[in-house]
Amino acid sequence: MKLAIIPVTPFQQNCSLIICPETNRAAFVDPGGDVARLFEALKQPGATLEKVLVTHGHIDHCGGVAEVAERAGVPIEGPHRDDAFWIDQLDGQGRMFGVDRARAFTPDRWLEGGDTATVGNITFEVRHCPGHTPGHVIFANTGIGIAFVGDVLFQGSIGRTDFPRGDHATLIRSITTQLWPLGDALQFVPGHGPMSTIGAERRSNPFVGDAALARA
Repeated sequence: MKLAIIPVTPFQQNCSLIICPETNRAAFVDPGGDVARLFEALKQPGATLEKVLVTHGHIDHCGGVAEVAERAGVPIEGPHRDDAFWIDQLDGQGRMFGVDRARAFTPDRWLEGGDTATVGNITFEVRHCPGHTPGHVIFANTGIGIAFVGDVLFQGSIGRTDFPRGDHATLIRSITTQLWPLGDALQFVPGHGPMSTIGAERRSNPFVGDAALARA
């Protein structure tokens, strides 16, 4: 798998460009904005965009989804339908937060835990991980050893839960039951900041690491 991480919007959200080397088919995960930059990144490897994948409905992650999908004529997959109320607010939030041309959309396919999503010949397992938002999903491939986890888990931190319908206990449960079983060696791309591994976060994350949970 080929991967490029492109920080977008004033929130510096990690939009991932995934390319299947066997087919040269590609997907954007969470194209939050700065769409012109994203298409420039797509030109460099000459890949063909086949879909947009979305982890959750916050504007920094999906403010550019409608524009990307319309411009490329590709389907949108994700998030879980419990985030529809966030996606429906994108037009107003775009004006509020300065994300140009953000607008609401309806995914071609809402995702559920246990679904799969493909990019070319690469298959990702979909896991429903509520807590940061109720409809948050992540995309994981344990064979390749990588996951795209949005705002569930970060290097040294976890997602915020003070937004509408966020819940701290639910987020911790999502991390421990959905991410930890993916294995310590698995690398993940978070929604913001540098990549990390499941093992590193279990050892040292002050919010959800093994030692932190043992003290709770």
